[in-house]
Amino acid sequence: MARIIAISNQKGGVGKTTTSINLGGALALAGHRVLLVDLDPQGNASSGVGWPRTEVEDGVYDLLLEGASVDDVARMTDVPGLELIPVTDALVGAEVELVGEMGRERRLHSALDAVRDRYDWILIDCPPSLGLLTINAFVAADSVLIPLQAEYFAMEGLSGLMNTVAQVQKWLNPALVREGVLLTLQDRRTNLGREVEAQTREAFGEGSDGGVFMTTIPRNVRLAEAPSHGLPAVVWAKHCPGTRAYIELADELLARHGLRARRVEAS
Repeated sequence: MARIIAISNQKGGVGKTTTSINLGGALALAGHRVLLVDLDPQGNASSGVGWPRTEVEDGVYDLLLEGASVDDVARMTDVPGLELIPVTDALVGAEVELVGEMGRERRLHSALDAVRDRYDWILIDCPPSLGLLTINAFVAADSVLIPLQAEYFAMEGLSGLMNTVAQVQKWLNPALVREGVLLTLQDRRTNLGREVEAQTREAFGEGSDGGVFMTTIPRNVRLAEAPSHGLPAVVWAKHCPGTRAYIELADELLARHGLRARRVEAS
């Protein structure tokens, strides 16, 4: 049965979508069945795996507001084992439309719960906000993975995210936990990079109880270039430092849950 992870940080530009795409790709290349849910109206996760929102007619909006099932909207990607629920232009107005709906916080949970036994991992790329779409992700998820840029002020605003998680735990999903904090855009060659990493590890701790991952994601131009090719970097640029980091992250995540990689080669 799938573990559902919401990948969230309301601060933009921290590598949230890059992490969603490449962690999903790395887990798929490790032989696991992965469903990537693009819940960000910008649709970058969708285009990053080959499904720009201009080329799909139904997607996560239909799942939330039109009664569609995962079978109706899921798309295969060019990465074996990785499927996508894409974004369409309609998702832009979903926050407003959900306000008046019954069970508005549980729409995504209901849809994903019906297919949990078909996947090993379900990753939700959340929007950079703490509105109803993100709350839907937190209610559906088992855990929250927080990408955190390795720079000063990185933890600024995290209190809002932590408060939202606490409120969801209290009222909607008591089982929700923190999967871990992932340091992104890291440069250990600089004093700043090393200092921020040390402070983050001191603040959140380390280990499988929601602490900071040992793996860090470096600044890497290939990670930024890959989405324009409609592929995760773990497929498009197999030997770049960013790819190696996401492969290590996938292995670390698997190890945290007592699982192993069954590595396969992408074509």
